[in-house]
Parts: sequence; C-alpha cells; structure tokens
Amino acid sequence: MLAEQKEKLQKVVELIDNIAVDPDVTIEYFIPGVLVTIDGGTVESAGPYIQFTYAKENIHPWIQRMPLKQNYLEKTPTDLANFITFTLERFIEEVDSVESGAQ
Repeated sequence: MLAEQKEKLQKVVELIDNIAVDPDVTIEYFIPGVLVTIDGGTVESAGPYIQFTYAKENIHPWIQRMPLKQNYLEKTPTDLANFITFTLERFIEEVDSVESGAQ
C-alpha cells in the first residue's frame, strides 16, 4: 500500500471512530499498515476491508465486510468516511427490516 493511501486511510479511521455509532455495532478494520483489529484476516484473501458487526440486543450477530476498493481510495478522506458511514447505516436498516419482518 502506498504511503499516500496509508495516510488517507489513517484519517478515514479517525473520522469513522469519531462518529457516534449505534452501541449495537462493532466496527473492525483490516487495513494492513494502518490498523488491523480483526483476527484471521489476510491481505491475499480479502485485501483491505472494514467489517461491521451488528448484534441487536446481543443476539444473532449480523456481519458485513466492506472491501476498500481502489476507486474508493481515490475519494477524499471525508468523502470516504461519509460513504462508509452511509453503507453502515444501510446495513443497519436492512438488518432491522429483516428482523422486524417489514414488508
């Protein structure tokens, strides 16, 4: 990973960590050279990604991985953090919809 990308992703991690997120959501990072909070991830198998785990009322955790694709890395840190946050919000909405049986 290039030094410029590492610096950008460090800023993205800071921005995401400063956002008030649902207490039922855990955000884990697998960004080698920046931050790795996930055990067992590998660069070869998955590339850099962010993993969201949503465990509403601590039962049946739902997990989604968001790969950090090259075109995402071209965004500014703020735009990328906003995009990741938007993706997280949609994930939460989808899980809530499935669990509540919305039609």
